[in-house]
Amino acid sequence: MNAPWNSGLPGNRDPFAAYICDDNALDVLRPVVIEMGWQPEKCNKGGLRNAIQSLSVSASPAILLVDLSESGDPLNDINALAEVCEPGTVVIAVGQVNDVRLYRDLLASGIHDYLLKPLSAQQIHDSLNQALTVFTSPKGGEAEQVQRHISTAVVGTRGGVGASTLATSLAWLFSDEHNAPTALLDLDVHFGTGALALDLEPGRGLTDAIDNPSRIDGLFIERAMIRANDNLSILSAEAPINQPLMTDGAAFLQLEEEFRQAFEMTVIDLPRNMLINFPHLLSEVNLVLVTCELTLASARDTIRVLSWLKTNAAHAHPMVVANKVQNATAEISKADFEASIERKIDFVIPYDIKAASNAAKLGQVFVDANRSSKSTAVIKQIGERIMGADEDDLEALTEEKKSLLGGFDLKSLLSKKDKSEAEPAE
Repeated sequence: MNAPWNSGLPGNRDPFAAYICDDNALDVLRPVVIEMGWQPEKCNKGGLRNAIQSLSVSASPAILLVDLSESGDPLNDINALAEVCEPGTVVIAVGQVNDVRLYRDLLASGIHDYLLKPLSAQQIHDSLNQALTVFTSPKGGEAEQVQRHISTAVVGTRGGVGASTLATSLAWLFSDEHNAPTALLDLDVHFGTGALALDLEPGRGLTDAIDNPSRIDGLFIERAMIRANDNLSILSAEAPINQPLMTDGAAFLQLEEEFRQAFEMTVIDLPRNMLINFPHLLSEVNLVLVTCELTLASARDTIRVLSWLKTNAAHAHPMVVANKVQNATAEISKADFEASIERKIDFVIPYDIKAASNAAKLGQVFVDANRSSKSTAVIKQIGERIMGADEDDLEALTEEKKSLLGGFDLKSLLSKKDKSEAEPAE
């Protein structure tokens, strides 16, 4: 009768354990545990610190109920608990602080649920049943609602062209306006602004993944990613700048694989140096937004990035996006830029410094803070084109590559500029 409750749980460890501070809560918990078909002896006296001590020397259970009542700093203690828990452990917290901010912070840290004392049998029963669905529900590829996955990398040809602004805006649009489960991966590990743009603390998820790639699984993703809204989760970092990035990139590939299982859309804010150091990051990416500005240096590097993509990631369809465009003061014209890169610019986003400042002041992504901006309108068009594509017709996302002015290239453009600068002013 009780056996079905254990179906789907990991077979190599205990299905359940609890660490509770007071006898009253234990008296409510034990009958429910018996009803679920688990051992009541696994309900231990003692709270979070006792759980950390015990699990540091023994295997963690599939489902862990832990009492925070005696914890002075629940969030830090939960992080300490995560260090001793094995991947795949579903943690339910119990406490007596009725604070919605604490509740949200605990969920963001990876806790599955937070129960408020005094406990009731029905409350515990419902929470444990919900925890079981983590193990019994279909995995990402099996779930009917996730029929496809589109992975988009945003690469800036130069620093400051606005690639991060574009990446965060697209991720927000996919999740909010299109209601698509979306992951945002900010791979600028030391100086990333993804979390900052969303007015969030980046957390330790990305650095933990880099340090322990073997721990990356579905539950790690759920625990480590910071929730920005109902459909958007972000993985970002602010790693100490005195610590170099020591990784072979395996963690990034594993993260991308888990994203494909858990989300419909992935947006990767990919610094160009990461493109060079870890070319395999684009092995499963469908679309690369090459973000540029109308300058000579950006034209040169757009050519180099497009050439690199053609050689190393031919399966990924490039889309050229010119950002911060001011036609009157552009260093080179749009036509000359397109001639030099031998293809059309797919989208032109006008420069709007007031809108950018407004987004920063409000702590919102650009498109959320400036819904009526002309720049936002263009970014929405980019998002709609990506969302409207299936994996089979991603070719339709990009314009046909062709030379616009035959032999007119970057070298001639540079030569023209040098000549004009050498002429004396009248």
